[in-house]
Amino acid sequence: MYLPKDKALLAGKGISEAQIDEQLKCFQTGFPFLKIEAAASTEKGILRLTDEQQEEYLSAWSAYTRTDKTIVKFVPASGAASRMFKDLFEFLGSDRDAPATAFEQTFFDHITLFAFYDELNVACIKASGKDIAGLTGDGNYKAVVSALLDKAGLNYGSLPKGLLKFYTYEAGSRTPVEEHLVEGALYATGKNGKSNIHFTVSAEHCELFRVLLEQKADAFAAAYGVDYHVTFSEQKPSTDTIAADKDNRPFRDDGKLLFRPGGHGALIENLNDLDADIVFIKNIDNVVPDRLKADTVRYKKLIAGVLVTLQKQAFEYLELLDSGSYTYDQVIEILQFLQKKLFCKNPETKNLEDAELALYLKKKLNRPMRVCGMVKNVGEPGGGPFLTRNPDGTVSLQILESSQIDMSDPAKKEMFEKGTHFNPVDLVCAVRNYKGQKFDLTRHVDKETGFISSKSKNGQELKALELPGLWNGAMSDWNTVFVEVPLSTFSPVKTVNDLLRCV
Repeated sequence: MYLPKDKALLAGKGISEAQIDEQLKCFQTGFPFLKIEAAASTEKGILRLTDEQQEEYLSAWSAYTRTDKTIVKFVPASGAASRMFKDLFEFLGSDRDAPATAFEQTFFDHITLFAFYDELNVACIKASGKDIAGLTGDGNYKAVVSALLDKAGLNYGSLPKGLLKFYTYEAGSRTPVEEHLVEGALYATGKNGKSNIHFTVSAEHCELFRVLLEQKADAFAAAYGVDYHVTFSEQKPSTDTIAADKDNRPFRDDGKLLFRPGGHGALIENLNDLDADIVFIKNIDNVVPDRLKADTVRYKKLIAGVLVTLQKQAFEYLELLDSGSYTYDQVIEILQFLQKKLFCKNPETKNLEDAELALYLKKKLNRPMRVCGMVKNVGEPGGGPFLTRNPDGTVSLQILESSQIDMSDPAKKEMFEKGTHFNPVDLVCAVRNYKGQKFDLTRHVDKETGFISSKSKNGQELKALELPGLWNGAMSDWNTVFVEVPLSTFSPVKTVNDLLRCV
């Protein structure tokens, strides 16, 4: 099936023929729906912390930051911003000269409020000899949009979100990269003021990120009294997935096998490569200006405190199990911890002998752990928190996308639609075991949770395979805890007009 040129391509990517065969099989068989027991809520699986608990967990995190442990802030930042400007691209391609839709009118009515306004003004003058007011006064709205999106102007249509101007300050405008530097200083800084921040970027934009940080990082380091250690990685070619035709055979573009990026689930490899004890994960566009950061900082510290508190207890139990000197009552105490604090239950444990139960507990406790913030559902598209039955018979907390749920089952559909909370991608992860060794995170992925979508290439329909999502199936075999956090900690920028929410 594979030609010599195919084998050379696979070798260059670090992908085996067996991997391709496995992926093609996925196109044939599809992926099973997950078995959900219930949507998670504050009655089932989502912690709503009291004021007293919050203070305890904040203290726990403060104490942890004074240890020698390594804390890293991990920011997926490679996504292109083109989707932010979808409506403006459509306006450019339309036969209309003036804004007509509500989106277009909102953009132009509030254009002076955008952080990129001054730079856009300069770009307009450079391109046409007129500023924004002059162009819109002449009815030449498309010239303004072109100056924003096109390469000859600000090139915002092709740059990643991390490099766009988001918010305005007296000292100038900031990009999301800069806002994440500030966040890193405020809640993810360890002993001696070291702040480790890791961005995943695309190869074509990596140098732009480096230049921006060379220009800005020192000023933020001085302002916040921290020592930044910023690193980058790119999505590995070995995580690309083969595209398939309608007959589930390898799709060829001009005779060449076509591969596509495997989605954000591929970043489990990048996360696995980090040398860290605790890792915060947050999307590049979910940032707010300083005047709105207080809740974000407080709740990031809080969920980190929950994590290190639970991890400390799990480590103590694992050491006890290792010692072999434990009582039956202690084993039951550990089981209660697993069920009530880590929300992992298995009805079959009542049938296990004492020695088998101890082995089961050790296996379940000795896994990566994550605490995820959950916000109340306000209708945002995306995944949510659920209690899910896993292949090994356990029921645990998982973050699911709608594509993983059988919507043809009325009961399952109702669970999804009546879910009270939403996943804002607000994670803190513990990635070492109780012996201080790094977990191999790739061994905790549920490969049965991928996703197949329909795409096209040069007018030809194709099937694309996405790997299990980073915070979905890629973390399926983790101990997971959900904590309710306020909506003020979630401010994603999916469209350019979303930036107006924080002005």
